[in-house]
Amino acid sequence: MLKIYNTLARRKQNFVPIEPGRVRMYVCGMTVYDYCHLGHARVMVVFDMVQRWLRASGFELTYVRNITDLDDKIIRRALENGETIGELTARFIAHMNEDAAALGVEKPDHEPRATQYIGAMLDMIGALQHKGLAYQAASGDINYAVRKFPGYGKLSGKTLDELRAGERVETDPSKHDPLDFVLWKRAKEGEPAWASPWGEGRPGWHIECSVMSGELLGAHFDIHGGGQDLQFPHHENEIAQSEGAHGDIFVNYWMHNGFVRVDEEKMSKSLGNFFTIREVLKTYHPEDVRYFILRAHYRSPLNYSDRHLDDAKGALTRMYTALNKVPPQQVTAIDWNDVYARRFKEAMDDDFNTPEAVAVLFDLVAETNRTKSAMTSGLLKALGGKLGLLEKNPSDYLQWRASHGAVRMEPMDAKGTGRTNVGMSSTALSNDQINQMIEDRALAKTARNYAEADRIRKELLHAGIVLEDAPGGKTGWRRA
Repeated sequence: MLKIYNTLARRKQNFVPIEPGRVRMYVCGMTVYDYCHLGHARVMVVFDMVQRWLRASGFELTYVRNITDLDDKIIRRALENGETIGELTARFIAHMNEDAAALGVEKPDHEPRATQYIGAMLDMIGALQHKGLAYQAASGDINYAVRKFPGYGKLSGKTLDELRAGERVETDPSKHDPLDFVLWKRAKEGEPAWASPWGEGRPGWHIECSVMSGELLGAHFDIHGGGQDLQFPHHENEIAQSEGAHGDIFVNYWMHNGFVRVDEEKMSKSLGNFFTIREVLKTYHPEDVRYFILRAHYRSPLNYSDRHLDDAKGALTRMYTALNKVPPQQVTAIDWNDVYARRFKEAMDDDFNTPEAVAVLFDLVAETNRTKSAMTSGLLKALGGKLGLLEKNPSDYLQWRASHGAVRMEPMDAKGTGRTNVGMSSTALSNDQINQMIEDRALAKTARNYAEADRIRKELLHAGIVLEDAPGGKTGWRRA
């Protein structure tokens, strides 16, 4: 049975859909005012992997991923560029679609835009006000009264007082409580505005997802996903809005992917430490990037570096080399009783454990190289396809690779990882690089991604670096 780590329950749970055989899933998508970066790529690829596995498991899936085409950042950027909001968002939606397609991300069943649901947002805000959960402040904004919703804080696991203590920004003095959040913003000069019972204005950010998910999936659905940064306040506020308005459970399973990190900080536009997808694709094949994302468990932090992308490039090259040498026999239906297929399925059914699933693929690479069996290479290609990998023509991929710089690979471990750089002696890694890898390993262990932690330890050992774990969690090292 498929198990999913439910953020709300803080543990893995057996997945039981509301309707047998049918799954409804909503994922928070992009705010379209700039090019997508690798943090956005992780959300797109992770939940593309999830939707692929749900369909492969026999579920009838309805997958919704929204587009935020109206917010403060969009308004500011359009004003800076001297263009309309519609022109700005249309351009970056097109760029987003190009990036997603390059990464092998399949289109969701529905891709609603916030501006298409203003009327439904007004209806939900009116229902919340009627129930006493929303009020019009002296500023003219309509705010949600957080303390009137008894379940607030259940997703983040914090009490209202703890959340209040964590407030770091100055709040609107017209709010009844600093934790209250805006549902409808009063109109400002030069900004887009819609008519409402409370005067002209525009919706707040949080209300859009409550409305679009409810309109397309119903008031109560199976899975809601998004980046870890959305857990609070965005998803917490969605629960308050939807359950407050409908008086029913909003979502059964909440899934959150980990951050992409650069120098131990979350990759984000606000920090200025981001790499856009199209920048990375100038150097790396799109499937290298997809493999880089899926090699780590979706809940673990993902540390960006050229070294890690080089590892992904080398691993994928090894896979395609096996397929190129032993052309695969087409597999129309996977036999899930096969020992490799069964291990792959067990890994994916364990909260989408892609690191273990990838390890199975590399066992099949070794078996293909040993037996030269077209059936084995066919199973390798078929299982890879369940992750959106190995879907290119092998010779095309290898030709692309050859034209973009050769990869010199050292032997890889069972996980398909290993050094792809030249000269993996202990002197090839600087002290800073070694310490960074040790920090990566500690992060993986904290996230309980022991497969990744073990991979890093083996990689360092292969480079002649011996780790020495001491009591208290500290790790030292020495050159062998």
